[in-house]
Amino acid sequence: MDSEVCARCIGVRFCPGVVDPTTVRDMHVKLPLMKHSMARERSLPPRAWRLPTAQRSSLVGSRNLPNTNLSPKAGTGLRPELKLGKLKVVRRQLLQRYEHQPLVSCLAGLYGCQWRRYQRARAQPGEVCCSKVECGSFGLLILTFFLSFVFLYFWSEAQNDYNDFDWFNFGTLGFWFPWSLVLLGVAAALFTYIALLLVLAVCLLSEGQRLYLHWSHKIGIVVTLAFSVTATAILSDLWSKEWKTLLLSLQVTAPFLHVAAVALMTLLSWPIALHFFRMNKRVRQVAILGLYLSVLFSLYLVPLGMYSPCIKEAGTLGPPPSLIGHRGAPMLAPENTLLSFEKAVEVGGEGLETDIRISYDGVPFLMHDSTLRRTTDVDKVFPNRTQQDASLFTWAELQQLNAGNWFLSRDPFGTGSSLSETERSSIQNQSIPSLAQFLEVAAGSGRLVLFDLRRPPSGHPYNVSFINTTLQVVWDNINSSQVLWLPSEDREMVQAVDPELQQTAEERGPVQNLTDRRIRRLNLPYSSMSEQQISKYWSVNISTNLFVISQPWLYSLAWCAGVHSITTNSIHLLSHLRQPLFLMTPEEYTLMWILTDVSSTFLITAVFIFHWWRERGLPFWSGSRQAHETGPYSKFRTELSDVWSVSNIVIRPDPQGSPTQSATPHLPTITEE
Repeated sequence: MDSEVCARCIGVRFCPGVVDPTTVRDMHVKLPLMKHSMARERSLPPRAWRLPTAQRSSLVGSRNLPNTNLSPKAGTGLRPELKLGKLKVVRRQLLQRYEHQPLVSCLAGLYGCQWRRYQRARAQPGEVCCSKVECGSFGLLILTFFLSFVFLYFWSEAQNDYNDFDWFNFGTLGFWFPWSLVLLGVAAALFTYIALLLVLAVCLLSEGQRLYLHWSHKIGIVVTLAFSVTATAILSDLWSKEWKTLLLSLQVTAPFLHVAAVALMTLLSWPIALHFFRMNKRVRQVAILGLYLSVLFSLYLVPLGMYSPCIKEAGTLGPPPSLIGHRGAPMLAPENTLLSFEKAVEVGGEGLETDIRISYDGVPFLMHDSTLRRTTDVDKVFPNRTQQDASLFTWAELQQLNAGNWFLSRDPFGTGSSLSETERSSIQNQSIPSLAQFLEVAAGSGRLVLFDLRRPPSGHPYNVSFINTTLQVVWDNINSSQVLWLPSEDREMVQAVDPELQQTAEERGPVQNLTDRRIRRLNLPYSSMSEQQISKYWSVNISTNLFVISQPWLYSLAWCAGVHSITTNSIHLLSHLRQPLFLMTPEEYTLMWILTDVSSTFLITAVFIFHWWRERGLPFWSGSRQAHETGPYSKFRTELSDVWSVSNIVIRPDPQGSPTQSATPHLPTITEE
């Protein structure tokens, strides 16, 4: 016999063999009744409130329900007592529904400040997950998540140029502050906040809850979105080359970002499948599934268009690039000081790079900036000349300046805490070195020298003869073959007077043009890195030097691309790298790709099958007979506190009726075990 449903009362199926469905309907036992709202019947036991109104009224004023636990006797007119049983199956399924209630309370509380159950609502089958406003908020949350992630990734990969960013702000604002790290911290904090909100929303959707985002979180989303968009726009305008850095980083991180993206889509399959099978409109089902599968399959096929120099056949990796100290070892000592160059030689630098200017009295000296304000104490010694060009100072005046104290006070690379007292004392005594002193360090250690020569300003005594003055100092202090000659002015004249100098160009060009000019090395920014271009120039014996590379991932990429040398701030770190990071063979990457896609496909299929099975109905056993619930599990709307075991329903005879007639059910009590 088919089971009957009392949808009006408790929404739970009963087997006809256990209780008469008509009797159940007459009982009107409504489980979600509000027990404590009936003031006039407070004296009644709670379970008596579930009796019909007529029978409940007859009990008002009585503190105890009559004892009706009587045994049936033959010939008395009493019907045998009806047992509903413990309803173990119902209880178990309801417990399964509410076993995560503390988790749902926590999720809803954090997401929408809905800490109490009555404040929340479940998304019933066929309903959308939220209202139009909340749907818009959820869409804005997703957009903010992606934009904040893009900015965080963009700025974290730009870490190679943080020093330039901070010094740019120093020149603009007039004081030193690690703005780059502050910006990174703010971006990381905001992204973490948005990511947590998105996780909460997905978890609530996975639990079938309707979304409600608290207004404070909506403000936070708008602030994060505005910050990400504004910061990205400003940095793109000031440092557009950093987008090239981001594209370079993808050549290294793309294989691993692909795995992470596929894993994320696999996790999203749970709420997608849940709401897909709950929707009652075919259009919505097709839209959500089509969008999800299109993104998923696109991710599966991304590796087909992926390129990375670090995916190489075994045995094809070339030697590591030579390390040239950018202004010495600026992380360990003040830049462009003798101590800095000595440190660079000590930690394994194979070359030294600097910038040359000519003093007013004709002495070439080391200084990168056009003024002395950043790296000396000129504001104390010559307070009225802080903005004056450095070439307008005489050598005697330059020797009065301290070139080391700024390094200890500002700590531009955050390495000051690792310095010993002896090193601090040496730093405090540093002064501006001359070109002759610098060349003596390079000649004594057999290191290559790369320098850029700055023309003095107009009206300077050596504005015209600065190249000859510099060449004379070079000839007096070092072998010309150790010098990478970078200045482009009067290059033909320089080649004529000293052909042993290694001519180095700062721009790419046709191979024939470079060979005609006797260019032996290219000095290019790292953002122009190209494995094909490097290989093409090397085929005619033109090597490539990239500047400035200080991050291990960027050094690894240059190594895999076949770069011959790099200019760096971190010789002491990169010299310990024995092989490129993220290096793998094509076979290893193919295996990783296939395993990722196959595992994802299997898990997503399992998730969709599970939700299809659950939404079709969960089987359970009642006695020795198996019954099936044809509706989804979410139809159990009964509060857990309203679940009780009905042990005995005793029917009293009608006092005015015949003992031989069927008794009218008064149902005075329902007792709870």
